[in-house]
Amino acid sequence: MCGRYSLTRESMEVEVGTQRVSRRGKPRYNIAPTQRAPVIRRKAAGLAVDDLRWGLVPEWSRDEAIGFSLINARSETLADKPAFRTAFRSRRCLIVADGFYEWQVLGRSKQPWRFTRTDTDFLLFAGLWESWSSPHEAAPLESFTVITTVPNSVVAPIHDRMPACLDREAAALWLEPSSPVELLQTLLRPSPEAGWSAQQVNPIVGQARIDDPRCIEALPEQPSLF
Repeated sequence: MCGRYSLTRESMEVEVGTQRVSRRGKPRYNIAPTQRAPVIRRKAAGLAVDDLRWGLVPEWSRDEAIGFSLINARSETLADKPAFRTAFRSRRCLIVADGFYEWQVLGRSKQPWRFTRTDTDFLLFAGLWESWSSPHEAAPLESFTVITTVPNSVVAPIHDRMPACLDREAAALWLEPSSPVELLQTLLRPSPEAGWSAQQVNPIVGQARIDDPRCIEALPEQPSLF
């Protein structure tokens, strides 16, 4: 599961295929479910960045509470699960990040680790989005989920899943409306190990209300994972 991630840069400039998408915003050190975060979608005028709520609420839902259990979608079952199969075919997006967190179980405690790449400023998670109409609100609720896949050897010692991260060419195919389902499935694979870095970070990141640089502070001493 991917339950927290970060986007710590004020200026965001991302390449998706041959296109560039840019935006400025507040640094985010601890993005948590139910919070709003930037995603990239294809619209009639081209690629756009919008803030959607994390936790997918399918259009057929009775209420928005279902979003708490749909923060992630397993890549292996996207085409079959009722919560994801329609969005998989027509409402795909990219979630912009610069790192994600997972927790290592150590006896009765849990130690957070932050995973980043040393060869790029941004990560692009494959995602799905939905628009849900509330009977109590005039504007629809737009939400997203992060797609996960099996981990590479850097993440595997800590967790059995990781976000499906796409390079700029794969990201363009992911957002292309005409991409066949068979091709899309091939994009959702674990990232190659080269370029990944793992660091133990301040346990304060476990508190969703805290969103400041302390969340990405590396601990001074780190046992080797490998």
